Amino acid sequence: MAESTTVSNYSNLAKYMQLPQKGKIMAEYVWIDGTNGVRSKSKTLFKPVSSPDELPEWNFDGSSTGQAPGDNSDVYIRPVAIFPDPFRLEPNIIVMCETWDPDGSPNKFNYRHDAARLMEANKGHELWFGLEQEYTLLGIDDRPYGWPKNGFPGAQGPYYCGVGTGRVFCRDIVEAHYKACMYAGVNISGTNAEVMPAQWEYQVGPCEGIELGDHLWMSRFLLARVAEEFGAKVSFAPKPIPGDWNGAGLHTNVSSAEMRKEGGMKHIEAAMKKLEGRHVDHIAVYGEGNADRLTGKHETGSMDKFTWGVADRGASVRIPRQCAKEGKGYFEDRRPASNADPYQITGIIVETIYGGLPDEKLDKE
Repeated sequence: MAESTTVSNYSNLAKYMQLPQKGKIMAEYVWIDGTNGVRSKSKTLFKPVSSPDELPEWNFDGSSTGQAPGDNSDVYIRPVAIFPDPFRLEPNIIVMCETWDPDGSPNKFNYRHDAARLMEANKGHELWFGLEQEYTLLGIDDRPYGWPKNGFPGAQGPYYCGVGTGRVFCRDIVEAHYKACMYAGVNISGTNAEVMPAQWEYQVGPCEGIELGDHLWMSRFLLARVAEEFGAKVSFAPKPIPGDWNGAGLHTNVSSAEMRKEGGMKHIEAAMKKLEGRHVDHIAVYGEGNADRLTGKHETGSMDKFTWGVADRGASVRIPRQCAKEGKGYFEDRRPASNADPYQITGIIVETIYGGLPDEKLDKE
């Protein structure tokens, strides 16, 4: 690894991690902040819990996270999912939370709430999602790991799924993250080195409904924590390095019960027509800085035009060749940027294909 200013002494920490907790539980509450990042803080519980409903609501200073003004800064966090903690180990837990305002309405950065309602309203379609999270590992100088300090590595080609020195960088972080996800129960299904050196990808899913967003956000939190211990930075920027280098996406694989049955291709093709009609709406929530990535080059489609095709990685949406051959299966939306919010992505896809929601009545103060 490159030089780091991070001070971490695991051998000293280890003896304290072995101390008994005397029946108490350490719960790390995690939420999404106003900059599309993750924040967390710890709470002591006095007994084990098996459901988010058993956990207390908490709050934080939203004026310090870009989620509230200073004169009305309390934002509330409500537990929605529990994961075993791979850092403190069981019985300790990590808690995924939604953010809510004091008046009883979802915080403006709480995209999960509406997505969950959409999933519940359309649960009869048995929607499965699988997301491919690309990211880039950076040093403290914000240069990708393994890149020359005053230059660039060799052209793309040998790095994708690469093996060996000079072809891959920071595999130790990738392996640690993979195991951490498995321990936590995150449905991580694989990982690989990507086209640009120091760029990696892992896949989460298939998950049904809102679970995908919960697992993807938890996987991001775990990645940030693992990289922290190695003194590395994680970038989800869709075009971290300008020029003739691949960007980073969050390719989104979608399947419904109808699409998976015999003759499902007609449902996939019907979805293509609906997605085309709302291309601009989707692009609006598919990540910041995506215009630098969706250029029609480097395995992307154009940001200005919706296209789809079989086995076409230059299209907005790709139909896998095997699915076309079998006449059923799923499709891959290749437009989302690596920094996009999975709740927004899956939510708008469901809304576009199956329709929106009626107005909601909230219990406000």
